[in-house]
Amino acid sequence: MNPDDIKYHREHAWVRVEGKNATIGITDMAQQQLGDIVYVDLPERDTETDADSELCEIESTKATSPVISPVSGRVLEVNEDLGDSPEIINEDPYGNGWIVVITMSDPSEVNDLMTRDEYEKFLKEEEER
Repeated sequence: MNPDDIKYHREHAWVRVEGKNATIGITDMAQQQLGDIVYVDLPERDTETDADSELCEIESTKATSPVISPVSGRVLEVNEDLGDSPEIINEDPYGNGWIVVITMSDPSEVNDLMTRDEYEKFLKEEEER
């Protein structure tokens, strides 16, 4: 079950908003598809990112995959724990497996993201393809 206090991007990233800051990670579906995560190429603090652009890359035993940023802004904080323990994303994708916190440049972009129910419907539609 996906949490309902966050918004979801079609590229399987999530956002938890607190004021102008947004914590970003990948969804449970994304981490399952990747398999065992072995490395996260974290962005630098103060890096600017645009919605729908590559934020960072995650390497797993199966593939290397970009993480697409759901919103625009400047990287405020990165999850340094992922440097030594990238598998945290597999274990807790919506909690301790967060990737970055950004200060959003346009908080209204969150309105374009999916709710939990919309995301779960989206996943079912993707499965049927």
